[in-house]
Amino acid sequence: MRFERVLIAGLMLLLAGCVTTRTDSSPLGQNMPRNSKTDQTADAARIHTELGQRYMAAGDLQTALEKLTKALQFDPNYAPAHTVIAVLYERINKPAEAEQHYRKAVALEPAKGAPNNNLGVFLCHTGRAAEATGYFQKAVADPFYQADIALTNAGVCQLQAHDVAGAEASFRDAIARNPQNAEALFQLANALYLNKDVFRARAFIQRFDALGKPTAASLKLGHDIETRLGNPEGALAYSKRLLSLFPDSEQAHTLDTAASP
Repeated sequence: MRFERVLIAGLMLLLAGCVTTRTDSSPLGQNMPRNSKTDQTADAARIHTELGQRYMAAGDLQTALEKLTKALQFDPNYAPAHTVIAVLYERINKPAEAEQHYRKAVALEPAKGAPNNNLGVFLCHTGRAAEATGYFQKAVADPFYQADIALTNAGVCQLQAHDVAGAEASFRDAIARNPQNAEALFQLANALYLNKDVFRARAFIQRFDALGKPTAASLKLGHDIETRLGNPEGALAYSKRLLSLFPDSEQAHTLDTAASP
């Protein structure tokens, strides 16, 4: 099952030279004052965090860790740095350090959706679904956050805890807020299928498919739904697409194994 985390919303351009500011009373042609030392420290923390995220994306985790550690040396209270370094620690299998930084990010920005969502995801990964619920609720309560992301993650967490009815409610809420949320559409189809509500599962997997971004998991689920509905032609159409688009996937191998005598 997949979760969505939120890191920095877009990497900002890193500009060389000194950063300057302008006030409303400063004529455009006049020299502008330099930032204060506090502003420069904040900029350094931001830049090193963005560099750390770039190195993470490139797979250079050691350099990423160095940059993120440097960011926190510049500003120990820069919440995005705590979030990104937490993801890195989780990736290198250091859950204690990851949890420490996820919680620090929430402590620094307790009303913001992203850090609450990210801590909720971490708690789910470590088998603490009940504790995660409260953090997802806080993320949804942030009016400036994409609540459908937190609701989708909450639903995935509920599925892991075998609360299929609760998961269905979360996914429906996510879709009501954002009808284009592909993950929520897929997950709701999956939850309905698990609950043996295959007709409605078909409707939501078709809505997912209409977005034009099929995955191996979605095509396998479509195949399974049509099979259970007694529609071999529909199941065959999904299996052909799965084998064509994702021939090396686990789902494709499952189909091959099932077809073997």
